[in-house]
Amino acid sequence: MGKEIERKFLVKPGFRASLPEAVNIVQGYFSVDPLRTVRLRIFNEKALLTVKSMAGSMNLARYEWEIEVPIAMAREMMDICLPQRITKSRYSIPWGNHTFEVDVFHGKHEGLVIAEIELDSEGEQFEKPDWLGDEVTGNPDYYNSNLV
Repeated sequence: MGKEIERKFLVKPGFRASLPEAVNIVQGYFSVDPLRTVRLRIFNEKALLTVKSMAGSMNLARYEWEIEVPIAMAREMMDICLPQRITKSRYSIPWGNHTFEVDVFHGKHEGLVIAEIELDSEGEQFEKPDWLGDEVTGNPDYYNSNLV
């Protein structure tokens, strides 16, 4: 069982000056229960099935299990996900000793930009770029499963 510790921030407007190439992602959900989510993600002709559940204090940590699914099977499985999908472009931005994953949302969430950073511990410190806005870690309004 893996444990994911991440912090999430809104991104200030205008940060996109020099972004690396994006990975385009489509996500469907089988379950959006706040205590446990089951997600199917398709990107770069690959697919991952992910199960997440709460694991720690301050909503920073979650248990996570992830398996790769054959792309043809994933496309069939997407048809039985909940009707709404999330579409976004993800940019991986190295910063100090970490990498921020910045998601630029499309469709009904056009204009929403969220940065996530994965940490080794809940108390780990990291260098914050000036393009980070308000922290939304633990705010259910910004869980991907609640954006569907």
